[in-house]
Amino acid sequence: MMSNPFDTLAEKLGRLPLGEKYRGLPSLGQKLILVSSITFFTSALLAFIYVFVDRTIAIGSLASILAGLATGLGALPALFVREITRKTLYTLLGGAAGVMLAATAFSLIVPGIEYGNQLWPGWGIYVVALGILAGAAFLVLADGWLPYERFLEPGERFDSLRKVWLFIAAVALHNLPEGGAVGVSFGSGDWRNGIALAIAVGLQNIPEGLAVALPLVALGYRREQAVLIATLTGLIEPIGGFLGVALVSVFLPLLPIGMAFAAGAMLFVISDDIIPETQSRGKARYATFAVMVGFIIMMILDNLMTAN
Repeated sequence: MMSNPFDTLAEKLGRLPLGEKYRGLPSLGQKLILVSSITFFTSALLAFIYVFVDRTIAIGSLASILAGLATGLGALPALFVREITRKTLYTLLGGAAGVMLAATAFSLIVPGIEYGNQLWPGWGIYVVALGILAGAAFLVLADGWLPYERFLEPGERFDSLRKVWLFIAAVALHNLPEGGAVGVSFGSGDWRNGIALAIAVGLQNIPEGLAVALPLVALGYRREQAVLIATLTGLIEPIGGFLGVALVSVFLPLLPIGMAFAAGAMLFVISDDIIPETQSRGKARYATFAVMVGFIIMMILDNLMTAN
C-alpha cells in the first residue's frame, strides 16, 4: 500500500514551529487545513497575476485549473462503487469524445486558421495543418517514452503496481496539451471561446477521472486515495494552461501554431485512444451515438458561447 500524500505532507508540516498544534488536530482537520492553504495560496497567486501581470493569463490559468479539477469530480463515484458496467463507461467515453471533437474543430482549428490568415495571408490553413501534425507527433513520441494503456475493462486489474503508475503518469502527460489548449484559447483574447473550450475539457475529464480511480480501488487503495490521485492527474492541466496563455500572450505569432498543436494532440487522443476503446469489444452503436450526441451538444454550446 502506498503512503497517503496527506500523511506525507502532515509529517513535513509537523517539523514547522506550529507543527505540534497541527499534529494535535484530527485527520479531517489536517486535511481541511491543507486544502484551505492550497486554495488560499493559489487564489493569492492568481490575484497577483491578474492585478500586476496580465488578467488574461490569470483567467486562462483559473479556467484550466477548474477544467483539471473536473477529473476529481468524475472520480467521486469511486467513493461508493468498485466498478461500473462496460456499457456505462463506454457511453460516457463516447460522449466525451464527441465533446472534444466539436471543441477541437470549432474552438481551435477554425479560429486557428483565421488567426493564421491574419498573420500570414493565405497561409493560415497550411500553418494549422503542420501544427496539427506536430501535436500528434508529440503524443506519438510521448507514448514511445511512456507506454499508454488508457482504460481497463470493468472488473479487470493491472498485473503490477508499476503498470498502474505508468498508466497514471501517461494520463497526466496526455492532460498537458488539453490544459495548453485552454490557455492558448484564452490567449487569443476571445474569452467566450476560451470558456467554451474549458467546459469541453472539463466534460471530457469527468469519465477519465472515473477510469483512473476505479482501477486503484480494485488494487486495494483506499477510496479517498484513489480520488485524490485521479484529481492530481488532472491538475497537470493548469501547467499547460499557464504556459499556453503566457506564451501566446507574449508571442502573438505562436497563437495559431499553439491552437493547431493543441488540436492535433487532442485529435490524436480521441482517434487513437478514446473511440477505439469504446469499440474494442465489437461494434457498439450506443457509444457511436454518444459520440454524435456529445458533438452536437458541444457544437450548440460553442455557438451559444461565441455568438455575437
